[in-house]
Amino acid sequence: MSFNGANYHGWQIQPNSISVQEIIEKCVSTILNKKISVVGAGRTDTGVHASYFCAHFDLDTVIVDKSDFIYKLNSFLPSDIAIKNIYLVKQDFHARFDAVSRTYQYKLNTSKNPFLSNDSYFLKKEIDFCKMNLAALKLFDYTDFKCFSKSNTDVHTFDCDIRSASWTFKENYWVFEISANRFLRNMVRAIVGTLIEIGEGKYETNHMDKVIKSKNREVAGYSVPAQGLYLTNIIYPANFLLDE
Repeated sequence: MSFNGANYHGWQIQPNSISVQEIIEKCVSTILNKKISVVGAGRTDTGVHASYFCAHFDLDTVIVDKSDFIYKLNSFLPSDIAIKNIYLVKQDFHARFDAVSRTYQYKLNTSKNPFLSNDSYFLKKEIDFCKMNLAALKLFDYTDFKCFSKSNTDVHTFDCDIRSASWTFKENYWVFEISANRFLRNMVRAIVGTLIEIGEGKYETNHMDKVIKSKNREVAGYSVPAQGLYLTNIIYPANFLLDE
């Protein structure tokens, strides 16, 4: 599926706030005429988008006409959520715990553009992207990223295996793309904020080493706005689908 997160308080259901998970569960339950719980590949924060997202639900019957089911789902869902495809998966498959890699992109534009204002971060400054890419290389030297994690997060480990991280220019905006086996809450937005401060000239590239070694969120940079962040890919093991 894909969704524009502007109108939602993230993926996960929470009291007194509208979430993507809640909307999808209601639609699936209505179509199947039974209470269905949908489990997502992970949490996304308020306002964060996903051009590629996966979720699973359990059903005691087989959906025979997948095309019709997808059509009905998209008819019920609001325009900012779209179902792309559904698959029959193995009994023990889990959308969150079976994911082996996730990729995020952060969109940043340095010139005013009315067509990007709601879906990217407009920074009214000149910044050095070469310097930011050099600083991003430092991420590969570490595994403990507590410094980029939201405070009071209930996790057992702050270790992440970062596989790629770089800035590239696409048409009229910059994109920071980062892939890892897992991400901590607010991690990507904090990394981007730290890189921007380096790109602005506030710090040299070795500041990234100091930030990561500190294991202190207050040493890292600011958290950039949510509207520029997109979950763009999730990779699962090759054998999770059932033959149909």
